[in-house]
Amino acid sequence: MSIDAPVNNDVADGLEIDPIKILEALPSPLLTLTAQNRIAFLNSSAELFFGGSFVSLKGVLLSDLLPDDLPLFGMINQARTQGISISDYDLLIETPRIGLKIVNIGVSPIPDSKGAVGVSLFERSIAQRLHHQQQFRGAARSVSGMAAMLAHEVKNPLSGIRGAAQLLSQTIKGDDQSLTDLICEETDRICSLVDKMEEFSDERPIRKTAVNIHEILDHCRQLASSGFGSHVNFIEAYDPSLPPVLGNRFILIQLFLNLMKNACESVSKVGGEIKILTSYRHGMRVNVGGTKEKVNLPLQISIQDNGIGIPEDLTANIFEAFVTTKVSGTGLGLAFVAKAVSDHGGVIEVDSLPENTTFNITLPVVEPDIQIKTRDTKYVNHSIDEDFF
Repeated sequence: MSIDAPVNNDVADGLEIDPIKILEALPSPLLTLTAQNRIAFLNSSAELFFGGSFVSLKGVLLSDLLPDDLPLFGMINQARTQGISISDYDLLIETPRIGLKIVNIGVSPIPDSKGAVGVSLFERSIAQRLHHQQQFRGAARSVSGMAAMLAHEVKNPLSGIRGAAQLLSQTIKGDDQSLTDLICEETDRICSLVDKMEEFSDERPIRKTAVNIHEILDHCRQLASSGFGSHVNFIEAYDPSLPPVLGNRFILIQLFLNLMKNACESVSKVGGEIKILTSYRHGMRVNVGGTKEKVNLPLQISIQDNGIGIPEDLTANIFEAFVTTKVSGTGLGLAFVAKAVSDHGGVIEVDSLPENTTFNITLPVVEPDIQIKTRDTKYVNHSIDEDFF
């Protein structure tokens, strides 16, 4: 008769789990550093964050990946020398390798490890953009309702006013003729503005095809450089391996023209600089409203300027209609941007500091099993209309 080995109930119940597997499963970047600030371990999320594999990054100095003047290095030194855990929030990290990120950071000493520390990074923008996107969709819906109301309540009386002015022009002479001409011109201008707002009220799915986002961005940059952005130094940093975007070319052109024009107007006439960046973001998935479907949004486009920035009290509502920092602006440009991004199933966020304002747009790419929706678009005018911004 054989005697069975004792059963470890913890293993049988799944209570003993490899700690490394737990760290690998976490969605936030985690890494451990030696006393010399060399990377000893990093999880899969940290590999994505720093854009390298564990094999290529192990043993690398952290200062080779991040600027050594970041507050993070002071936190690491303090945690190591004082033996305490330290956290900080909303820290800006920007390098050519990882781009621009806003993160919350935690640093803790590792006991009995001769100066080793653990560093956790929580990318704030991922959570924020999902929260903000719901607000921006609400902004788009509010503009849609307002546009439908204005189209019905304003355009009809404007037509009557213009007709009356035309009749009067046939019976008067001299200098008074210019007054009726002025009435007709201003009535036409108001109608044109209402027509632009009426576009917001069209809730039908837009026509989407596979489009090259870099061709669109180049087209917009050329238009900007030859017009409103002739004083600006444009810098392009594109990921050439990006797949096509599932979108509407005309709407995307108007979208990025709006963002570039705003950026051009915020920078100085001397030293003004706008960066246009594209990248592939792994793991960015959002729920489609009203369904259980999740959509991948891996393609990110960033428009970054070194202008005066957006006032803090306006940032939360910058995509609402009639919210603007311009004396003569209508506040419809960014409302259009919010709706255009929403119509594409994308996400938009803004981070603004003096000399560093960035609009990040993430969009879906073309997938083999995706059904292309259909609707023709009215956004075919690529000229810049001052009334729209």
